Amino acid sequence: MYLVSLLPFWLLYIVSDILFAALYYITHYRRKVVQENLRNSFPEKTNEERAYIEREYYKYLADLIVETIKTISISEKEIRRRVIHTNPELLEKYYQQSKSVIAVSGHYCNWEYAALNFSAANDIKFMIIYKPLSNATYDDFFIKIRSRFGGIPVAMKQTMRKMIEYKNEQTVSVMVGDQTPAMNDANYFTNFLNQPTAVFLGIEKLAKSMDDIVTFYKMERVKRGYYTYTLIPLTENAKQTALYEITEAHVKCLEAIIREKPQYWLWSHRRWKFNADRSLTPKI
Repeated sequence: MYLVSLLPFWLLYIVSDILFAALYYITHYRRKVVQENLRNSFPEKTNEERAYIEREYYKYLADLIVETIKTISISEKEIRRRVIHTNPELLEKYYQQSKSVIAVSGHYCNWEYAALNFSAANDIKFMIIYKPLSNATYDDFFIKIRSRFGGIPVAMKQTMRKMIEYKNEQTVSVMVGDQTPAMNDANYFTNFLNQPTAVFLGIEKLAKSMDDIVTFYKMERVKRGYYTYTLIPLTENAKQTALYEITEAHVKCLEAIIREKPQYWLWSHRRWKFNADRSLTPKI
């Protein structure tokens, strides 16, 4: 994989085109999962419209795979050239206020590139909260690439301990808001993409406990291999928000960008693991 990562982008995208054909036409990688997710998420669209999104998704998935391999050796200069933070002045404002920030993301566009860019372009302590993978080899791989430019990977269950450790320093913590909770942790359901969806409450709980500012980072694909991301403030007074207000806010932000350009979300992920008849009423 390291040797493959040394290939120039133009050659990697030729590999991606071949990989797309293999995933889409030959192996049919999780196509039933993708089709079911799209059908349930966009019942208002025609079969042709959903088929177009599906095909475009697999094209992007192939790009995402080769771009992720490229992170093994990509230079700091290159990642800063290919990923642009559109409103860094917002972080400067929070820096002046001596406030830490939670940035909520989703599996949308190349979230790994955004994390690498942020840790390369800023001196603030940058924590990347992640859900450990069951495969130890792949888990170790992602820990290594996420820490290349100074990012601090933190396993989900260690998040509070790490935040307390750095409570006297300014930090930015990136958390993925579209992970599927385990059945025992599925204590809150909301309506997301036309479906009852279990959502982690951890982001809201952490924000209120630490009184951190909460933002959503909106990532957009400019063209193949180039991205921008923009921080969108959700609340600057977490402790004063209503119950589930923060959770609903970041879920709605993610849904909005998915509806705008759905091909860049991770449709092959088994996001809806629980029966759709589970109640939307939260367990308090």
